[in-house]
Amino acid sequence: MAQISLSRRLRRTPFSDGVEAAGVKGYTVYNRMLLPTVFESVEADYRHLKSHVQVWDVSCERQVELRGPDAARLMQMLTPRDLRGMLPGQCFYVPIVDETGGMLNDPVAVKLSEDRWWISIADSDLLLWVKGIANGYRLDVLVDEPDVSPLAIQGPKADDLLARVFGDRVRDVRFFKFDKFEFEGRELAIARSGYSKQGGFEIYVEGSDIGMPLWNALFAAGEDLHVRAGCPNLIERIEGGLLSYGNDMTDDNTPHECGLGKFCNTHTAIGCIGRDALLRVAKEGPVQQIRPISIDGDAVPPCDRPWSVVAGGKRIGQITSTAWSPDFNTNVSIGMVKLSHWEPGTRIEVETPDGMRGATVRDKFWI
Repeated sequence: MAQISLSRRLRRTPFSDGVEAAGVKGYTVYNRMLLPTVFESVEADYRHLKSHVQVWDVSCERQVELRGPDAARLMQMLTPRDLRGMLPGQCFYVPIVDETGGMLNDPVAVKLSEDRWWISIADSDLLLWVKGIANGYRLDVLVDEPDVSPLAIQGPKADDLLARVFGDRVRDVRFFKFDKFEFEGRELAIARSGYSKQGGFEIYVEGSDIGMPLWNALFAAGEDLHVRAGCPNLIERIEGGLLSYGNDMTDDNTPHECGLGKFCNTHTAIGCIGRDALLRVAKEGPVQQIRPISIDGDAVPPCDRPWSVVAGGKRIGQITSTAWSPDFNTNVSIGMVKLSHWEPGTRIEVETPDGMRGATVRDKFWI
């Protein structure tokens, strides 16, 4: 089997030694870094995630830091979500769009102070876009990638594990908020967030030198909690409707097409670069939109390219993410479907590698 040749352009992470010692079996490349994709097996990792607690190396969620007097202005220029009411200590999920209203990223914005923000990005060269905006508008702000590597603690026992390392105060952190906690003399921001529906936290590890000491401390504290190294799980992600930028959406799609209209305060997000384009979209409404779709029959393979969705012999959309769900006994999937066929209960067909399959548009995701 062909392998990826390693070089300095493909960066290791502060936790790579721990990930390798834990027996990682697969990686993908994300923001030019290694992102684990499987340890025991996708299904076994899924079962463990839903029952215990996992430590995920998600250093690939690189931070774009905005620092300076115009940091808040620049942050609002990037997103149609109105950030005026956002306070330091909060995290907001923010669609980031270009001048046409197309999605450039769907990160979490972390407000450290009025003049300092982190943008925890999905897989794209967003740093270059933000630098270009800051320079083009001559803003008084420094835009850079800091030495910050997120470590996610996910699963129903996440609170218990973190309380043992950081103290019971960590249990008081509310959803999409963060607080500062000390580890080996270093203050770390810990947010209640993460790329799963099982609950947990993301630790923003500022300084690569404490990566492995923190990794080892978590595993030492969680042995009786059955802690394991893990990673974002394909099955659980699709069940929960967690979108993957570059897979389920690209810059060809607007936030409204991606079901993210509730995060667009287009009328009040003054200064957003794509605001005029999105005002037109909001007025006219999208002609296609992401939907959860159940595919009939036995397990289909994961899709590494879009599969056509067909009705009446015509292409009316595409499937972008699929997996067999053991808990729901069906093929769960995420697809982009035209307005004429997106109503729940609509029967459609999907062109899989194994041939045409019947499928049903659902009213909501599985978890």
